[in-house]
Amino acid sequence: MIVVLAGGVGAARFLQGVVQVVPQEELTVIANTGDDREFYGLHVSPDVDIVMYTLAGLVNESQGWGIRGDTYNTMQQLTSYGHEDWFQLGDRDLATHIHRTQLLRQGKTLSEATDDLRRRLGLKLRILPMSDQSVQTHVQTPAGLLHFEEYFVKRRCSDPVQDVTFVGAEAARPAPGVLDAIKEAEAILIAPSNPIVSIGSVLSVPGIHDTLHEASGMVVAVSPIVGGAPIKGPADKLMSGLHMEVSAVGVARYYRDFLDVMVIDEQDAHLLEAIEDLGIPALATNTIMRDAAAKKALAQTVLEAAGLDRFKHIPG
Repeated sequence: MIVVLAGGVGAARFLQGVVQVVPQEELTVIANTGDDREFYGLHVSPDVDIVMYTLAGLVNESQGWGIRGDTYNTMQQLTSYGHEDWFQLGDRDLATHIHRTQLLRQGKTLSEATDDLRRRLGLKLRILPMSDQSVQTHVQTPAGLLHFEEYFVKRRCSDPVQDVTFVGAEAARPAPGVLDAIKEAEAILIAPSNPIVSIGSVLSVPGIHDTLHEASGMVVAVSPIVGGAPIKGPADKLMSGLHMEVSAVGVARYYRDFLDVMVIDEQDAHLLEAIEDLGIPALATNTIMRDAAAKKALAQTVLEAAGLDRFKHIPG
């Protein structure tokens, strides 16, 4: 079994490559739920849904989230009733959140609701939320403590970052199966997701960091920072606000406690020595996932770096 720690868009695109190489039945995704929030009375799990929609072939590829061809009639009507519309949910997307919320109100856990949705979307891999308890990522700014979705979507990352807090993490527990999956994995892959608010929230759940440190399978991370900037999202603003170096070196340093290999983009090959000076073997390759072939090649490179020779990339 191979485990992938995942955020949203970057992780979903990376997983599109992984599933070209690894049978879905051999994959377990541990997904960030620190972005989860209630909107219009419904439980929304943004990163879980991005992963599911992408792998089910439903995602709006141009934006990386939501359902392709969705309509927004419900949002328009809600706006006419005076509701805020800064977090847009399409009509078909709303069906997902209604179904999830109904299951939760029936007493199902977030893990059970996620598995139900995963099966109904025809996916064969396991998708585990990091915790069944609420852990909410908040960003401390001069304007106050903001839920990450408010900072990211409503305020468009315009506020200076002073700190990041995972509210509820201390009392949370890893969702059933999370720690066992890490312990039993042949390899643990850290997708090119935001290290602070995607992977960092997963690591905030007690037990996950320590289990990664003790894992027998190799832990291999792909840097989401290329040429000193993120491919997508506000990782640079968050890292800068936390006084971290905005580079693949900064990401490697953040994962240093448990990381076995760091994969960086070929544009950053000059950083290999600095990463290896941290005691972390590193390699440079093309990490820009422009098409299916590039996604597959990156997945094969990462799996080979994890010591899984059966997935060795054969050029041509």
